[in-house]
This record gives sequence, structure tokens and C-alpha cells, in this order.
Amino acid sequence: MPEMMEYERDGSIVTIRFNRPDKLNAFSDEMTIALFEALREFDADGDANVAVLCGAGRAFSTGADVRQRQLRPREELERLGGPQGHGARAGDLLLHSVNWKPVIAAVHGYVMGLATGIMFDSDLIVAEEGTQIQATELARGLGGARHWATMRFRGAAAFGTEMALTGRSFSAEEAFENGLINRLAPKGAYMDVAYELAREVDANPPLSVRATVRARRWYLAQVLKEAEMMTTPYKLYLSEDFNEAARAFVEKRPPGPFKAR
Repeated sequence: MPEMMEYERDGSIVTIRFNRPDKLNAFSDEMTIALFEALREFDADGDANVAVLCGAGRAFSTGADVRQRQLRPREELERLGGPQGHGARAGDLLLHSVNWKPVIAAVHGYVMGLATGIMFDSDLIVAEEGTQIQATELARGLGGARHWATMRFRGAAAFGTEMALTGRSFSAEEAFENGLINRLAPKGAYMDVAYELAREVDANPPLSVRATVRARRWYLAQVLKEAEMMTTPYKLYLSEDFNEAARAFVEKRPPGPFKAR
């Protein structure tokens, strides 16, 4: 079986590639843990200064593996405190580090749910023209507060509120116009643009860059903790609406009616 996560280093620039293309790089618990391990390897590699995250196949990632993570028995959801497996909490991926090296998300195709969070948590974002981005947690019954918080943190408060409350898909072009991403790349050139940006970052003194990354992520962590404190008490992952939305997704039917319980 191919590795779910590919890790390559060329000089001081690392490429971490999600490698589950048959599932559009949907994140299972195992794949989330594999990304944790790849980021830990990057962080500890004394010869690595910048990492580029990307996805194999037709998409960056369509988010969480709904069949595994969102259709767990209620007892398991209660025990785990949510859909994520033990040690597979994607929201922590970039918030714990030793050396605080910069990460660039190079996205294409589709970026949804959990993957949208990984993209926004990254320090810099390059998106291919036509990429479709979506905060799918809203429609799944989990709420869009985390994405609202990160879009506001990136300076797109009004646009972010609309996306977090409607849950509609939006394009890389819209994201660029609203300041959510750093560079919009032509079709087929998003990796070239990401590596160009990585080289620009890498041209600076590494410790200087890392001090800046650490400051940015510290402030991001505060924003995310505040959003989490507001939403965690609702335990939305135990609601009937969450269960209905997840089952409707895997059964390929419209969800509902929702009952607000």
C-alpha cells in the first residue's frame, strides 16, 4: 500500500504531499497522524527551512473521511470528545512546534472542511486558479466558527462571516480578492509559484523567519482557542442534526429535515 504522506527534501525546501488520491486525499485518523509525523520530521530536520504542503491527484483534500470520523458510534464520540480519533486532532497540526519553521499550503482542485483548516493555519497560501474552497463543517452540523475565526484573523471579516454562515463553496479568485491567500497561480503552475515563494522566504536568515512564524502562530492559537471555548460546550458532534448530515452524505441524498437538536 502506498504511503498516505510523502516527504521529500530538495536542499532546504521540503515537500509534504497528501497521497490518498483515490479518496481525494480525505483525512482518516491514520492520515492525520501521518501528517503530524511528517511535520515533526520537518521541524527536527536541521537542513530544512521551509515546507510546502500539497495534494496528489485532483485535489488538495476534500477534508475529513466522513465514513470513519463522523459516523462513529455515539459512545465513541463521547469518549473521544469529537469525531477525531485519539491523537488525530487536525486543528493542532501547526500549533505545536519546536523550531517554528514556515509552512506554505499549495492548493488546487478542492479544499474542504478539515483541509480548509489546514490551509488557513499554514503561514502562506498559494492557490491554483479555479480551486474550490468550502467550510463544510457548517452543513455537517459542526458549525463554522473555526473557519470564521481564521478568515477574520487573515483580514477577511465580512467575507469570512458570509462563508462561515452560508457554507457555500468559494473560488480561489474570491479568496485572493478578499486577502485570504497570498498568491493566485495559473492553471498547472501552482507548485512552481509555491516553490518560488518558498525560495523567497528561504533567502532570509532562518532564525529571523522562525521568530516571525512563532509570533504569528501564537496569535492564531489565541484566536482559535477563543472560538473553541465558545463552541465546545454545545457538543454539536452529539446532535441529531450532525448524525443526519453525516448519514445523508454517505448515502448520497439530501439531508434533513434538520430539527435543531
